Amino acid sequence: MTRVVIVGGGPGGYEAALVAAQLGAEVCVVDRDGLGGSAVLTDCVPSKTLVATAEVITQVRESGELGLRIGRASPEVSGVTVDVAKVNARVKTLVRAQSADVDRQLQREGIRVLRGTGRLDGPDRVIATLADGGTELLDADVILISTGAHPRVLPDAVPDGERILTWEQVYDLDELPERLIVVGSGVTGAEFAGAYNALGCDVVLVSSRDRVLPSEDADAATVIEDVFTRRGMTVLSRSRAASVQRGPVEGGRDGVVVTLTDGRVVEGSHCLLAVGSIPNTADMGLDKAGVRLDDAGFVEVDRVSRTTARGVYAAGDCTGVLMLASVAAMQGRIAMRHALGDAVQPLDLDQVSATVFTDPEIATVGWSQADVDSGQVQAVSVKLPLARNARAKMQGIHDGFVKLFCRPGTGIIVGGVVVAPRASELIHPVSIAVSGRMTVDQVANAFAVYPSLSGSVAEAARRLHLRGESPGTGHG
Repeated sequence: MTRVVIVGGGPGGYEAALVAAQLGAEVCVVDRDGLGGSAVLTDCVPSKTLVATAEVITQVRESGELGLRIGRASPEVSGVTVDVAKVNARVKTLVRAQSADVDRQLQREGIRVLRGTGRLDGPDRVIATLADGGTELLDADVILISTGAHPRVLPDAVPDGERILTWEQVYDLDELPERLIVVGSGVTGAEFAGAYNALGCDVVLVSSRDRVLPSEDADAATVIEDVFTRRGMTVLSRSRAASVQRGPVEGGRDGVVVTLTDGRVVEGSHCLLAVGSIPNTADMGLDKAGVRLDDAGFVEVDRVSRTTARGVYAAGDCTGVLMLASVAAMQGRIAMRHALGDAVQPLDLDQVSATVFTDPEIATVGWSQADVDSGQVQAVSVKLPLARNARAKMQGIHDGFVKLFCRPGTGIIVGGVVVAPRASELIHPVSIAVSGRMTVDQVANAFAVYPSLSGSVAEAARRLHLRGESPGTGHG
């Protein structure tokens, strides 16, 4: 029987464990922080639970157009408030429940779980330092490293868990911050900034780039920044934080002082640092085992999750390959199928769908506008504003769009962007089209419900219909 040892119980680790057990291996998972990893404990599950609450508040506050007055003093003023302590208590309850679900699932499959930390002693052995004391040597035919990453902090901005926070610490707040300064306008920063703004917090978003979400579709990012500013958020573009210090602010109250590199000073009650992640790969014996790391400390892997050490694989955030829970899980599954001789399809990043959980959401799949503009791929596109969609009009949705990319001549769909409420759900038909190499005609000829937001996906495909010329001619 093949012995598989997995270090780390996040999506990459527990999904790999399930596949390995299904394929008949003897599996042991060494987990330090709790099954589910950061995706369940401190990242995806808690943050999207917070976002869900924020979305409901926004819907209520902006429901005047639909004729609703819920606790309103006037059509312009909503009486909706939030109990942050209760919200965070619910977040923690869901986190524990989800982690327990993963634990039970592994137990049902006969997978052994050790609480502790794992370190490689060569490419075929793991030394487990157990949480309750002692060590255990685990000989392995296959090792998977799935240790995740942790929040990066600035040298002059050290989190204290009270006023200066990472995204892992916000769930200990009992009261809504009066003025929250979010440093970093990437996915994490934008999601938290939007959520806390919706909860009723005065938010200042410090962005070092020309716009928020610099890695996302430019049209989509523009929509989100416009929504942020319309809802009262202050966005400081081309601004970089030099330091964050705790101290008295205006009125002598306890707070934080954020000093920018150009000398400006921003005061607030709290500061949230969202400036990237650092892989959890230090002091694991990886170098001695022959596992190569890149300059940032991420494990180098190929498309079937192999490291440079024979029999050692890696998955998830510790590899730096698109830091998404879905990608981590796929990497883990691919690793075990490859290691145990099952049929395997290498990871194809061109088919990965991803979502930014702002309000509205941004969902993407396949090739992007930046890829097209840079000449990496030849494609034409069409973009349809949601404001023209009948269902959007009924629901009072004004922001967002559907954009599709297809190959000229063949009409094969190679990418898409959806900016809308629940874009994470609407992107799925586009994802199927990309992975299945479907043409715009195939998508256009599939029935779409009327009225529906997904009808805009079908309409975009119809706009790209081939009529004996390059698709997209005359459209924009």
